This record gives sequence, C-alpha cells and structure tokens, in this order.
Amino acid sequence: MDPRPDDHRTEIRDFLASRRAKITPQQAGLPTSGRRRVPGLRREEVAVLAGVSTEWYTRLEKGHISGVSEDVLAAVSEALQLDEDERTYLFDLARAARPARRTPSRRKDVAVPPPIQWLLDSVTLSSAFVRNGRQDIIAGNPLGRALHSPLFDSTTTDKHGRPNVARYIFLDPGAQDFFVDWDAAAVATAALVRAEAGREPHDRALRDLIGELSTLSPDFRTLWAAHDVRIRHDGVKRLRHPEVGELELTYRSLDLPVSQRAVHDLTLYTAEPGSTSEDRLKLLASLAATHTPAAEPTDRLG
Repeated sequence: MDPRPDDHRTEIRDFLASRRAKITPQQAGLPTSGRRRVPGLRREEVAVLAGVSTEWYTRLEKGHISGVSEDVLAAVSEALQLDEDERTYLFDLARAARPARRTPSRRKDVAVPPPIQWLLDSVTLSSAFVRNGRQDIIAGNPLGRALHSPLFDSTTTDKHGRPNVARYIFLDPGAQDFFVDWDAAAVATAALVRAEAGREPHDRALRDLIGELSTLSPDFRTLWAAHDVRIRHDGVKRLRHPEVGELELTYRSLDLPVSQRAVHDLTLYTAEPGSTSEDRLKLLASLAATHTPAAEPTDRLG
C-alpha cells in the first residue's frame, strides 16, 4: 500500500518540529528574554531566519510541502541548521510530495551483478558486504559472512537465509552481546532506515519492515519517533565475535549503484595494522577460508 497524503504530511510535520526543538535561540544567534513555553525555536523565529512569513512556515510545518521551491527549502534547511543528511531527507520528502505524472513504479530488487561479487571475493583481509536501503545483506565475501555469522545464524533471517541488520539489531536479543556499543548501533540503524523511507516512500517491503519493528520493538519505536536521519555511515565499531572475541574495526560505507532504480552500499570493515583486532580478523579470515559453502544465500536475492 502506498503512503497516504496524510501519512506523508505527518512525516514532514514531525521531522521539522523535531529539528526546530533541537535549536536554542543562542545557537541561532537570536536574543532571548523571559521564559519560553516550547523547547528550541518558535515557528515565527524559524520564519524570520528563513526569510518567509510565519503563516507560510506554519503551513510548511503542517506538511504542505508540495510546490515549495528548492531555494526556500534550502533557506529552511539553513535556518534549522540541518546537516547534509537531514537536508537530503527534507528534499526527498518534498520530491515525494509532488504530484506524480504517473503512478510511481515500485522499486524492484535486482541481483548483484557477477563483477561485483568477483570484487567482493577478491577482498581477503577485510570484511566486505553489500546491503540495500532496507538493510538486507544481499552479497558479501567469505570474511564478511564469517564476521557477521551471528546475523546469518539468527532466527530473524528471511526465508532465503538473508539477514537484515535492522531486524537483527531490534528483534534478536543476541545483538546486544554481538554489538558492544549496541545503543549506538541501534540509533544509527533506525536513522538509516528513516533516510531510506524518505527516498523510497512507495517501497512496500520497507513499510512492512518499519511496521514490524514498530510493533515488536519498543526501542525501535522510541528511536523512530526521534526522526533522526543518517545516509553516510562510517566510523569505528566494536564487535564481540563468538569465535575470536572482541574486535575493534574501522568501517566505511560507499554508494554502489547496481541499476537505474536501486542504490545499495558497499561496507568494508578493517582493523588497524599491528593491532590485536587485526590478528583476530586474520584468524577469522583463515577460518572462513576453510569453509566451502555449497551456495551462500548472499549470491542472490531469492
């Protein structure tokens, strides 16, 4: 089912209101006096900063974003001090709200092309995997499979044995042991799913996933209500692996266009040279090299 206009307006309203609540008058360079009844900026203050009328901004914050020019959206983004990912998300919401000339085509999952799998398999000292915007892991190298074995072995995998990072983090109790900094992983994952919902509002499978997580996970419901957004994903992650112990790894995700309608990301995990984590990652790579799967579920979408 495609999102209804009321649903879309609610997304816009809640996102803008949540960003406005995060900015203090001092941060915005505005004078302050007396007690304030609301956290952050008032609507009229955002309007002044963006160079629009209060009535106009109030209408925008109620979700009426269709037809708003990019220049005005840019001014509102600056007034609300949106970061690059949040700005992209706001523009995605505006694009989705515009009247479509035809019924939006549903995004079709596409298999990872063989050359991409060859590329993944050629990476031997780093964990490498490809995931789509719904956080399904759809391809990987042997070390990626070995490093994330708790995800692949989880009961939260789909009928094809394909893991979903969001489903694992929020629905498998073991995730809180595997991810040493589980709170940070949960925040980042909810924000990545939020960004994808802005890009692909007509993705039924994504909406089903959000509904499932909202129903079954109080933690996800809380984080989803925060309306935080993340598109680019990199940093340091600590994992507690059942075979080699704790690892501290550097990771980076890169956009990987695989078709005109689908953009996945390629994520690489590596360890600092000379570190204990590098020794443990090499041990895991050695263990992975001895594993000869008949047909890994990551070779296809099913």
